[in-house]
Amino acid sequence: VSGQKFLYFKNGAALLEIALVQWALHQAVKRGFQPFIPPDLVRAPVVAGCGFAPRDDEATQIYEVSDSDLCLAGTAEIPMAGMFMNDTLIASKELPKRLVAFGHAFRTEAGSSGSENRGIYRLHQFSKVELFAVTRADIDESNKMLDEIRELEEDLFTQLGLCFRVLDMPTEELGAPAYRKFDMEAWMPGLEKWGEISSCSSCTDYQARRLNIRHKEEYNQKGNLQFAHTLNGTACAVPRMIISILETFQNE
Repeated sequence: VSGQKFLYFKNGAALLEIALVQWALHQAVKRGFQPFIPPDLVRAPVVAGCGFAPRDDEATQIYEVSDSDLCLAGTAEIPMAGMFMNDTLIASKELPKRLVAFGHAFRTEAGSSGSENRGIYRLHQFSKVELFAVTRADIDESNKMLDEIRELEEDLFTQLGLCFRVLDMPTEELGAPAYRKFDMEAWMPGLEKWGEISSCSSCTDYQARRLNIRHKEEYNQKGNLQFAHTLNGTACAVPRMIISILETFQNE
């Protein structure tokens, strides 16, 4: 129907996906994150503004729609950031913003190989619950928000009883937008190694400068607009969460 690296979930697996998505959304909403269901198609300039490369044939992980400037979103971070494009936020009333979005992630997975290609670890399409935040142009505020997102993710995986670790990623492992990034890895017996199940990043003003997301302190303030800081994190990447749960708790 669709080719390799696509799948159908049925019966218990389908219900497990729905339950995981609903649970992750509920946990985030309890912590003050506003829920969204964004579009899966976004314009190429928005994708590029978020730090992805839709027109780079060699490096892109992005699917493009032919005869159009639309792309399939690789993560809900992209349409959520795009929602604030060319916007001026009132810091005293609107920041920080905490958002949680359910969407589908589409990845070409160009150049991927090895044992991770087997099973459902690496797919062209999967469901994901994504955390997104906007703060003032203040490094202390965005660092505090990054810690908040990381702690939320850690709490989710602790509640699920997963064996996981948190990595503070070195600079050579950071994508173009990221100022700082944490990866969460769970032990996956099927792969006989640690596998990434989540991450969270602070992009400071990288995306805001490219998407023109600015803020001022008060509504009637003149001048002195600053580029906001944006952050993102994965609350639940469904296929990898299913791998972690089934391989950790299977008893047959």
